[in-house]
Amino acid sequence: MSHIFPRHTKSNLPTVDHAKGVYLYDTDGKCYLDGSGGAAVSCLGHGDQDVISAIKQQLDAVPFAHTSFFTSKPAEALADKLIAHAPEGLERVYLVSGGSEAIESAIKLARQYFLEIGQPQRRHIIARRQSYHGNTLGALATGGNLWRREPFAPLMIETSHISPCYEYRDRKEGESAFDYGQRIANELETEIQRVGAENVMAFFAEPVVGATAGALPPVEGYFKRIREICNKYGILLVLDEVMCGMGRTGTLFACEQDGIAPDILTTAKGLGAGYQPIGAMLCTGKIYEAIENGTGFFQHGHTYIGHPTAAAAALAVLTKLTDGGLVERARETGMKVRAALETAFGAHPHVGDIRGRGMFLGIEFVEDKASKKPFDPALAVAKHLKKAAFDAGLICYPMSGTIDGRFGDHILLAPPFIYEDKHIEELVAKLQIAIDKVLP
Repeated sequence: MSHIFPRHTKSNLPTVDHAKGVYLYDTDGKCYLDGSGGAAVSCLGHGDQDVISAIKQQLDAVPFAHTSFFTSKPAEALADKLIAHAPEGLERVYLVSGGSEAIESAIKLARQYFLEIGQPQRRHIIARRQSYHGNTLGALATGGNLWRREPFAPLMIETSHISPCYEYRDRKEGESAFDYGQRIANELETEIQRVGAENVMAFFAEPVVGATAGALPPVEGYFKRIREICNKYGILLVLDEVMCGMGRTGTLFACEQDGIAPDILTTAKGLGAGYQPIGAMLCTGKIYEAIENGTGFFQHGHTYIGHPTAAAAALAVLTKLTDGGLVERARETGMKVRAALETAFGAHPHVGDIRGRGMFLGIEFVEDKASKKPFDPALAVAKHLKKAAFDAGLICYPMSGTIDGRFGDHILLAPPFIYEDKHIEELVAKLQIAIDKVLP
């Protein structure tokens, strides 16, 4: 009998034994192709000796030192390298242990910033429906994933949500992609005016929406308009790149492709590539200076922030992503994966949309292609696709509730950046087996 408290008490999962490259192996010897990086985590694949070596060296030096007493060489070097590649204006790095912690830190920093500058009435957060920002209570309240939010709604801070940028379903007939993006972005201004601009502290958004909506990218000009609105009303723009950042979309920071810079940015997952738990919150010099010249103390913190061993691992990962050219490889390989998916499934009667950027791709499934009618949720299409793919030896990331939290099914693909052509072929072949089984 296991004493582990699993994610689902009715599941009977195989035990992972070892992993190498783009494959994981269970204790029965079965091999699984990693098609989702776990949850868009394992960007370097498994068993990277450079990262493992960096961890071992740090363990030999000092595995842990509390940040109330010390800083550390790997933490300082990681922060330097992140800022050297970060969008303009971001100057400081707060290292945490994962994505939810990064979002909680961003929420608290946004609030304290306005306290420090004498605007204590600013407390309201606006975000988007069909978003996901983490599973701690503040992060969960910020996100727009209805299924995850519902049981804990009475415990959450008050937030409000506007429409996602969901071109496949929401762009009107005869409306250009640009005009659609401007119309949807302007919902932010409407909501700010409804709540009262003097009460709003931040707008949170994923540049490319991850798990909840299946690699949903914005249309051109959308985020530039969002940035304009935030500037107009003195509201902080917080971009959540926990899943879509660190090269996943083909640039180190996903927002680079939208030509904007946030006030606060969060990242995790690919930052540690699964070798150590780590995340980061980056903020502008202006925000940092408000704290520095005010109380001088960010009223937040966790035991493992700035963890030296985690920072050493992340520095090795970041070096491979940047100096090692793996971000560019993600962009190029992602185009190959996208083309292979289009060729194999573009004409499938139940494939409505294939979307995403780089090695961050989604497939939305529909009952009827012409009308975009989703499947009945009772059919649990995403659940069955996940099982069929897993049986075929493919790990992918399906989810239901794509459209509104109840209707819609998609698969998220986020493979390691080290994929070769043969792995793309294997992914498509195994996904074909799953789709043929569930949606014949």
